[in-house]
Amino acid sequence: MDTDNLLTFQIVARQGSMAAAARELGLTANAVALRLRALEEEFCTALVARSGRVVRPTAAGHAVLEQLPEVLSGLRDLRSAASGSAIAGELRIGAIATALTGLLPSVLEVSIRTYPNLRLHLVPGTSADLFSRVEDGAIDAAILVAPEFALSKSMEFSLWRRERFVLMVPPEETRTDVLEILATSPLILYDRGQWGGRLAKQWIETSVTEPDVRFELDALDAIAVLVGKGLGVAVVPDWAGPRPERNRVRTLSLPASAPSRGIGLLYPRNAPRTHLVRVLAEMADAELRALKPA
Repeated sequence: MDTDNLLTFQIVARQGSMAAAARELGLTANAVALRLRALEEEFCTALVARSGRVVRPTAAGHAVLEQLPEVLSGLRDLRSAASGSAIAGELRIGAIATALTGLLPSVLEVSIRTYPNLRLHLVPGTSADLFSRVEDGAIDAAILVAPEFALSKSMEFSLWRRERFVLMVPPEETRTDVLEILATSPLILYDRGQWGGRLAKQWIETSVTEPDVRFELDALDAIAVLVGKGLGVAVVPDWAGPRPERNRVRTLSLPASAPSRGIGLLYPRNAPRTHLVRVLAEMADAELRALKPA
């Protein structure tokens, strides 16, 4: 049974759309449909029902989904067992967007060189989504914003970096009083549904009376583009990694009362591949010390 087909079915069921699943997997919708069809032929039954663009699991599909996390976990465990004591096997690692472009590339470079038999399957997502996937066992670990709530004893979080929030302004903005700028400028709000966006919102609400919110979105690089075009200002974390608009925006320090967000690795304490995750965590910690903290 093809593991990729099983993973594709799991993602289609979660997304409820072939197109959305294709975007997550980096495939065409046709390729996703072919994988799903191959799996249905193997099971000799329909696993999903289509209604327009919406895709929902059938009764048989739900039955498969209930057991799928355990099956996928077992398959990865077999690969790890077959490799013996060597650092080898497959890890499914989730990552927020800024980690994918900022923190992970250097870690992946070292991983390939040091542990060539350790295969990493990268899964993009938001912090909340990735947290749930780690809890459910759908992925082995996730690089995300540090949770603002207490973790269960079964979970472990390794802090990699702290990023202070700053005020991002267009290059033509000459003022330096951040509270004055916030009070008199259109605000491009970091999505309040995101963990980092929630931190920004809480500070803005205590610092500015009735801010003029013009846009709200969750993509930090897109926020930088909008600020660079003079469409507003934004309170955002000073994230690591490339920024297309770096020369078209300025960042101003916020008062000491402003928050910071932690970025780190979340993983289960006692899972079959935790030893591999810890190897990755130790390697990443050593590599990321070279990054200057925000």
